[in-house]
Amino acid sequence: MSKERLDPALLRLCGVLAVGAFAPLLDSTIVSVAVDALADDLGVPTTTVQWVSTAYLLAFAMVMPVSGWAGDRFGTRRVWLGALALFSVGSLLCACAWSAGSLILFRSVQGAGGGLMMPVLQTIIVRACGGRHVGRLVAVVSLPALLGPVLGPVLGGLLLGHLGWRWIFYVNLPVCALALFLARRGVPRDRRQRASRLDVVGLLLICPGLTALVYGLSQCGGQDGARGGRVLLPIAAGAVLVAAFAGWSLRSSAPLVDLRLFRLRSFAATSVLMFAGGLTMYGGMFLLPLYVQLVLDKGVVATGLLLVPQGMGALAARVAGVLTDRIGPRPVVVTGLLLSAVATLPFAASVGEGSVIAVALFLRGLGMSAVNLAVTVGAYQGLDDSQVADASTTTRIVQQLGGSFGIAALAVLLQRGDHTATAFTQAFALTVALTVCAVVAAALLPGRRALAPALLAEAGGRS
Repeated sequence: MSKERLDPALLRLCGVLAVGAFAPLLDSTIVSVAVDALADDLGVPTTTVQWVSTAYLLAFAMVMPVSGWAGDRFGTRRVWLGALALFSVGSLLCACAWSAGSLILFRSVQGAGGGLMMPVLQTIIVRACGGRHVGRLVAVVSLPALLGPVLGPVLGGLLLGHLGWRWIFYVNLPVCALALFLARRGVPRDRRQRASRLDVVGLLLICPGLTALVYGLSQCGGQDGARGGRVLLPIAAGAVLVAAFAGWSLRSSAPLVDLRLFRLRSFAATSVLMFAGGLTMYGGMFLLPLYVQLVLDKGVVATGLLLVPQGMGALAARVAGVLTDRIGPRPVVVTGLLLSAVATLPFAASVGEGSVIAVALFLRGLGMSAVNLAVTVGAYQGLDDSQVADASTTTRIVQQLGGSFGIAALAVLLQRGDHTATAFTQAFALTVALTVCAVVAAALLPGRRALAPALLAEAGGRS
């Protein structure tokens, strides 16, 4: 089966979706290098400018739980087009912002669009392929996630150096316009999956709960570290709300996000790996640019160029899609985790310089991307068509929380160590340890791919 040729229509659909996904992923990496420029131009302290990123993350987290219900209620095509349009409007507003406050507000509009897009993208792909060749198709549609970290810092440095900070948002507009044009022609209309009413109680619990958790974790890098009221109070409130949502979801007949999926061993293991993968992947994306700039003393553009090998490794990991379809996610995930851990060791041993850093980054990009691709495929094994949207939403939420926890923990370590080389060594060592621990969860994944009968039946009906 793995040697079958992929349907050209599916490949075109993946290409159309990849264009749309490229804008928010590129935007997040570009904005991350523009903090100092924004602070100088807007005349505000760096702590205020950090809210440009925080507002995006909060809006992103708040709308994610609604994406599954919206896709089923209105159709994934409509939600995809609406999310693209919302992100486009947010980008234009950000480029026209007249103050730090307006920029922060408009970034939340962008975040809302991005938060809807990513889970819906996964749902469209899995339903369109009917459970066949998910690994290879995910490898195609995940290209933006691989290219964003490579192109973002370099493009951001060039735009900031020659055109000014407004162009880091203007650059999204042609990409979004092309994505909307292609999506209107290339994303097929889909039927509604269910006509259930919106779970208002669940919405009022999970959305502020996730937002409070993400906000509290984002403040861990402040002066008070992880002990201040701005950290502990929102984290505690968020944890209570999320726990209340879990209780409500398990009792509700039509929950906003169906947590009963965790009763499946493969899905539970996948979710643990999504959390761990978000922690190590986003944690690494947070650490590596800082390491290159503060320890190796490189500029913004030079930092982007030095991180290119990691992107090249991620591109090479596309072969993991074929392997996952052929042998199942477990061996691919275990191998990728171990490779990523080994590749991070040079940074934990303070020898991440010269040719060593290039080889290590290539292998780290290869390992982490193989893990993310295989885990995404594993999330849908054993599910029927009606469960796909909930699975997409849940995995994206878990990954987002993992990334927030990872960045928070590493930020506290760096702060306590005053961003010295020793502090970076400890932070990378923690990343290695967490990556190795994730191997235990990977052992619970199925060794061979088990297709969901309902998905295969639907695919057979279309062929």
